[in-house]
Amino acid sequence: MDNGAVFRKLHEAPGAFVIPNPWDIGTAKLLAAAGFKALATTSAGFAFSRGLPDGGVPFEVMIAHCKELATATELPVSADLEKGKGDTPESAAETIFAASAAGLAGCSIEDFSGDPDKPIYDFSAAVERVAAAAEATHALRRGFVFTARAENFLHGRPDLDDTIKRLQAFEKAGADVLYAPGISDVETVRKICSAVSKPVNILAVPGFSVAALAEAGAKRISLGSKLTTYAFGMLQKASREMLEDGTFEFSRDGVPFGTLQDMFSSR
Repeated sequence: MDNGAVFRKLHEAPGAFVIPNPWDIGTAKLLAAAGFKALATTSAGFAFSRGLPDGGVPFEVMIAHCKELATATELPVSADLEKGKGDTPESAAETIFAASAAGLAGCSIEDFSGDPDKPIYDFSAAVERVAAAAEATHALRRGFVFTARAENFLHGRPDLDDTIKRLQAFEKAGADVLYAPGISDVETVRKICSAVSKPVNILAVPGFSVAALAEAGAKRISLGSKLTTYAFGMLQKASREMLEDGTFEFSRDGVPFGTLQDMFSSR
């Protein structure tokens, strides 16, 4: 099965679909069993699971993790590969080849540089990186969906005009999907989706709904690190109950042991 082709067809179907972000094999299998049609990795979620900050996982370690998730289920998996293997257009192309070799159905590359003094790549450099990644995508012999991300809103630059300009340039450079994380209102989603013709991924936030985002023009809805932070939040809540109240009522809300045992025994 060409999971890249399957993944691409999800972007061509009517409406919007949710792509959740597991952070290990167990959560990938649980989400697949729940009925989702595709999965995406989370750089932050994986980093947190290893006791590291987002951005703290070396590229080769991240690729190995992606390969694990790509083979954990039969679903297409798209990877959050941050800025990729490096800063140059050549490294962006190498990122695509590495992602495809890992068995992924797609991946995203950001215009976030990782440099706190200059967090967003200059416009021309960002576009050149996307163009190189798109060219590499088109050279693959299997299906692959390349997502280009404009990171302004996550890094102190809530400039919608510049974000749209970048997304339009990324579209022209050959990206398959466009993504500007950090948007928090549906009207802004609508403006972004109406400014481009390629499918748009939106990061879910409280107050959004699948129906509202689909009506605004979004095609794909991802969770980023939200499932990971939710799980950590529940662990933190259980810890407080044990230490402060001396009780264990939190365990009533857990997935039954037998359910997980059966799920992981049969897959």
